[in-house]
Amino acid sequence: MKTNNELGTAVVTGASSGLGKVFAEKLAARGYNLKLVARREEKLIELAEKLRSLYGVTVTNLVADLSAAADLEKVASDIQKDSNITLLINNAGTSTLAPIAQTSIEKQKEMVDVNITSLMVLTNAILPSFIERNEGTIINIGSVLGAFTLPISSVYSGTKGFVVQYTRGLQEEVKGTNIKVQLVNPSITATEIWEVGGVPLSALDQAAIMTTEDCVDAALAGLEAGELATFPSVHNQELIEAYEEARIKLFTGSQTGKPAERYLQN
Repeated sequence: MKTNNELGTAVVTGASSGLGKVFAEKLAARGYNLKLVARREEKLIELAEKLRSLYGVTVTNLVADLSAAADLEKVASDIQKDSNITLLINNAGTSTLAPIAQTSIEKQKEMVDVNITSLMVLTNAILPSFIERNEGTIINIGSVLGAFTLPISSVYSGTKGFVVQYTRGLQEEVKGTNIKVQLVNPSITATEIWEVGGVPLSALDQAAIMTTEDCVDAALAGLEAGELATFPSVHNQELIEAYEEARIKLFTGSQTGKPAERYLQN
């Protein structure tokens, strides 16, 4: 195993529970130093003490509500100044699963602020350093709902659709460099986001629920395999390849200045 000096520091947002907590544990076990970002200070303190004790790594807590502009700027400033950071995991997310007309503007804005704005701002904070060093890894946690919308997920799916396209674009920007950018698209995972969103896990198909440990293990295995997009619960690789092929064909087919014949009057 490499030493933590060789691996550098990993930043994990939404680290107090769910996928973020498991990412922190797995990375600490590998020897990464950590910067953990979350709102709940007591949970961060508990996790940091555990990881220091078990793995002897350095853990710094950044208590912040990433939906608040001032807190987001504080975290962005911190990581921008830290040349030891080698890995950023944009995991923080929130959801309200309900029809738009039944969801307050405040809740809708919160999803945009956490799921989109914080990911974009923190990526922008670390990317220049990665480009300068020609090295670094960014993992963005999307969702299968970034490509599919339920009647109760219009805003959430919209935010995750941004994550999908933003990450794909960033991958194109750093192509040919030593910077890695991975998109992870989980399906139903046993995290608090379901309770927060108003749909308890008990109301879902229990056979379709993946543990956080399995999801993180799959994500890290996908990263090591060089995957640009990792779908932890999709067993049929051909489905992923067919979706990607269809996406490119649809774009290619749009590159004409003439209206399609079906829109032309006889």
